[in-house]
Amino acid sequence: MSYEAFEAAQRRVLERFRLDAESRFVRIPAIGGRAHVLTVGSGSSVVMLNGIGCPAAMWAPLMARLSGYRIVAIDAPGCGLTDGAVTTTDGVRARAVAFLEQALDALEIDRPAFVANSMGSLWALWLALDRPDRVAAMVHVGTPAVVLGTSAPLPMRLMSVPPVGRLLTRLRPPSIARMNQTAAMVHVDLDRQPEVREVMVASERMPDAAESFLSLLHACIRVRGARPEVAFTAAQLAEVAQPVQLVWGNDDPFGPVPVARRVAELLPDARLDLVRGGHAPWIERAEEIGALAVDFLSARYARPHAARASSGAHVAASS
Repeated sequence: MSYEAFEAAQRRVLERFRLDAESRFVRIPAIGGRAHVLTVGSGSSVVMLNGIGCPAAMWAPLMARLSGYRIVAIDAPGCGLTDGAVTTTDGVRARAVAFLEQALDALEIDRPAFVANSMGSLWALWLALDRPDRVAAMVHVGTPAVVLGTSAPLPMRLMSVPPVGRLLTRLRPPSIARMNQTAAMVHVDLDRQPEVREVMVASERMPDAAESFLSLLHACIRVRGARPEVAFTAAQLAEVAQPVQLVWGNDDPFGPVPVARRVAELLPDARLDLVRGGHAPWIERAEEIGALAVDFLSARYARPHAARASSGAHVAASS
């Protein structure tokens, strides 16, 4: 898959959600190359970080619902149009924090809020602990990766074994059919969002995508579950000082609702909103999740630009 083909798929998904986004690159020493960023809107900055192997453009349905903020969605290393970096089990946290901090510096963003999913949530949490002055607030949509003993469905755990992962990747190259299977595994329905599905397949076909995905997967999980040196523990959750919103799908295969409630209890300043859906619930419920996120951000971070903010009253979690 050429860069031009990915850019065309990215353009289609942005047009589908009427997003007039700027596509740009910033140089990141931590990866020895450039990171790709999508920027849309104006106001206080909200940085969006996606899950493992998922391009920033996958956020398009939710980006369209976060009006009043400057949305900055970053492709992770080796994903989308960002240059790849082989990740080993040693120092993955330090490299993730360096990548994010250098990206913020290059984008001239001081202390934004973050909206993140899965692996992106783990990276945002690491940044919040290691560089607390760079994170104002966080909205985690879906289970943060490897939090409180959670891991991944068995097929992903098997792929964390390098020879197995490479073999399965060769036997099952990226395609619409394989993406539908992956979406079903994480309880997400892409049938009504074909442009989202297409940009995800296009991202998987990029030159560095497979090796970067497998390297990061191996760095974070094993067949038995999360690697102990990477897992985000109860003690670490208790150290997170920033206000946090958890928007958790009630059918998320990475972490059931009792885990959501326990994470919310351990975080010093947390709000839990349970919604219907799986691991990426914004794909099917962007309007609902956008309203919840804007309500939280307006109360705990910054009011939307040129818009009347909500009252910021706490909304209790409900099933």
